[in-house]
Amino acid sequence: MNNTWSITLIIALIVSFFSTISSAKNFAGENIPEDMQYAGKKLQLNGVGQRSKLFMNLYIGALYLESKSQDGKKIITDDAPMAIRLAITSPLITTDKMKEATIEGFKNSTKGNINPIKPQIDELLATFDKGVSSGDVFELINTPGSGVHVIRNGVRVTVIRSLAFKQALFGIWLSKKPVQNSLKRRMLGL
Repeated sequence: MNNTWSITLIIALIVSFFSTISSAKNFAGENIPEDMQYAGKKLQLNGVGQRSKLFMNLYIGALYLESKSQDGKKIITDDAPMAIRLAITSPLITTDKMKEATIEGFKNSTKGNINPIKPQIDELLATFDKGVSSGDVFELINTPGSGVHVIRNGVRVTVIRSLAFKQALFGIWLSKKPVQNSLKRRMLGL
């Protein structure tokens, strides 16, 4: 009887281990969740890619949607449950560099017209004030009717309520002038 219980426990542990492994995708040495749950919604990984600059890898970006899509324009404009997850992988990313890159991304996404969403951009930038370092994970989760929930290392730090902000934010990675074309294609699963 003791032997049967031990075997059952070992099998349960093995099954548990493999089910955990199968729920994450390894990309460039980082475990990227295949799905995420937030505010009662299950989002699935649409695509994942790496942001690099001057041959240096900076972060891994992943796009999560309710159902897979390759239509960047529709993803940008929709007020639907969706998320972008950024896993910082470079020790070269500092608070100032993160802020500069974010502002530049918003300028590209909005064709230079950031004034209408400047207060919301400033609110996002303030979430970087505690420092940004390799190993940090930012989840930018759009929740319809509520806004963009900014999660830093598993803790919600703010909610930014503006559809125009959400559209510009997702446009940083998915617009006609994204932060990096290859990252956009990977996030869209192309």
